[in-house]
Amino acid sequence: MTAQRSSGVFESFNYAFEGIIHVLRTQRNMRIHFAIAVFVLVFALVVNVTKLELIALLISITFVLIAEMLNSAVEAAIDIATTSFDPMAKLAKDVAAGAVLIATTNAIAVGYLVFAGKVADRSAHLLDRLRQAPAELTLVALVLTVIVVIATKAYTGRGTPLRGGVPSGHAALAFAGWMAATYVAGPGHRFLISSIALIMALLVAQTRVESGVHSAVEVTYGALVGALSALVIFQVFS
Repeated sequence: MTAQRSSGVFESFNYAFEGIIHVLRTQRNMRIHFAIAVFVLVFALVVNVTKLELIALLISITFVLIAEMLNSAVEAAIDIATTSFDPMAKLAKDVAAGAVLIATTNAIAVGYLVFAGKVADRSAHLLDRLRQAPAELTLVALVLTVIVVIATKAYTGRGTPLRGGVPSGHAALAFAGWMAATYVAGPGHRFLISSIALIMALLVAQTRVESGVHSAVEVTYGALVGALSALVIFQVFS
């Protein structure tokens, strides 16, 4: 009797892990959430968060993962139950997706509250040294980014300066602007301004992929070109 009970408990855990593995294999969003969770936890150790801050991060991460798994379960159940369009089925999927959005928004807010001060303190010494850099550096960084983008497109023979090809010029300029804003912003609002600029840059990159003008690789390469070009200019000439 005891052996059967132990076997039953073991099988329950086995089924649970199979469910997690299945969601990771089949759901792109779940893989993204897992990757972000790993990065956040490692970064939390690097910046030495307190025990309460770590608890808040763990709860938020768990909340997001559970919401994503429930969303996947709801979608699978609805797809099996219905073979044609049903407004109520669509509503159920939308509600499940909304739960994931709420959980993700909460996790972002918690992450900001935990990391904002710590990141600002660690970067203050380096960025304060660069804050007095003249505005010309920002202009030079943007111009350099444009030159690198055009030169790369000329070398590869793909796309035009404003559309298509490697790399994405829009993404390059957006991320160069993010890096410049991070360096120029004052210490009191640096993390907030940098976060807003980064979000705007990510949105620009997303629109280029969603519109079909660029692939994710081209946008990623553009983002690296822009960010690194601005970083080099500010580091070398400030």
